[in-house]
Amino acid sequence: MSHFYESNLFWLSWQLLTTLGFVLGIMLVAHLLKSQRSTSSTIAWLLVIVLVPYLGVPLYLMIGGRKMRRRAESKEQVYHRRRKLPSETSGGPAERILQSFGIPPATSGNRVELVTSGEEAYRLLLDLIDKAEHSIHITTYILGRGPVGEAIIERLAQRAADGVSVRLLLDDVGSWRVGRKFVSPLTAAGAKVAFFMPMLHLPFRGRTNLRNHRKIVVVDGQHALTGGMNLAEEYMGPTPDPERWRDFSLVSSGPAVLDLADLFRSDWKFATGETIAKEEESPYAVESNGSIAQVVASGPDVSGDPLYAALVSVAFAAKWRIWVVTPYFIPDETLARALELAARRGVDVRVIVPDQSNHGMADLARVSYLRQIQNAGGQVLLYQPGMVHAKVVLIDHDLAIVGSANMDMRSLFLNYEVAVFLYSQPQVDATAAWIETLMSQSQRGLSERGRFTQLAEDVVRLLSPLL
Repeated sequence: MSHFYESNLFWLSWQLLTTLGFVLGIMLVAHLLKSQRSTSSTIAWLLVIVLVPYLGVPLYLMIGGRKMRRRAESKEQVYHRRRKLPSETSGGPAERILQSFGIPPATSGNRVELVTSGEEAYRLLLDLIDKAEHSIHITTYILGRGPVGEAIIERLAQRAADGVSVRLLLDDVGSWRVGRKFVSPLTAAGAKVAFFMPMLHLPFRGRTNLRNHRKIVVVDGQHALTGGMNLAEEYMGPTPDPERWRDFSLVSSGPAVLDLADLFRSDWKFATGETIAKEEESPYAVESNGSIAQVVASGPDVSGDPLYAALVSVAFAAKWRIWVVTPYFIPDETLARALELAARRGVDVRVIVPDQSNHGMADLARVSYLRQIQNAGGQVLLYQPGMVHAKVVLIDHDLAIVGSANMDMRSLFLNYEVAVFLYSQPQVDATAAWIETLMSQSQRGLSERGRFTQLAEDVVRLLSPLL
């Protein structure tokens, strides 16, 4: 008799779990279809949930979501107040598209300088730290444990001991090798250190796969350093290093720094719960005949996908050139098609990537997209000396985009990213000159592929939405 009850109990439990799983699967499919994401990504997730539900359902619950509604609404309220200010800039169609997503308008009167070497970036960073009077706010994806990371921690600790308010925000995945002991000199000196989205966190705090990939340094609310460089030997250092990656950043002062400061405050509050008082910042200086710049945040905390939308829009509108520098090139089908069609209508489309990046799977996944551009008349250039980590897009002669976002689906649709749109001629021309130096050291064109290679590339392209 007991065996009969046990069998029935097992059968009822199994039926209940199956029914709950089925209902949950239906709810997730409905949520997936309602969410704004690329068609290829939606299809990939549908296949996993439907064909392998016992794997797909928990996997989607853990890493499938890509937007955090409350954070987006909170940021929209900040942006709404900024939108009330009249814009006297001429950022053109790109600015108008970005503002339609709630992004703050472009500002004039900025001083913007390009940072094209790791030695220059390291010197400027330490100089900003040394000259800080009130506050130093830094967020980075990777903090290295080598000499560069140690030197930065030591310098920040000195300034904290001097009474400067120092806050360091590290992504928990990107800086997973950094333990509490490594940053203990900072906290001992009175600085504050936080880890963004720890791997082990409460579910309502967000999806584990949504990482903070932003690189922002704001000093006294007046000066900023942002772009593609993390704080480690691969990106910067006191002396030239032939093994160092080629990267690109901006050092700026002026009203655009306010938007970078707002972005740091938002991320810091999410990570720690602390609201940073604006009294810690000093009034910014406006440069006469300064540059026009627009800070663009993208990620789970922003409604829509403004950076992606702007890239697609300017690709379709470009008349003369589209030059792209990125370490990983895995766009979605729409952006890839926009670049292809631009090449077919005679626009000078060039994509510069490292001959071999630090991610072999990404290198394999990029090839079919690069061939799509090349077959349409665009140029593919493989940088030979080493790794290129810069994220730069040049459109015609009036727009340069510099930031933390790679041209891949993770950066465009999942990660917390930031970019600066530069609309002034001197910065656009200087960016073009730097890209030309990369081209001079690059091999042009992809080699022919065999049948097996073609099959491998096509299979990986199908999986690229999940990479």
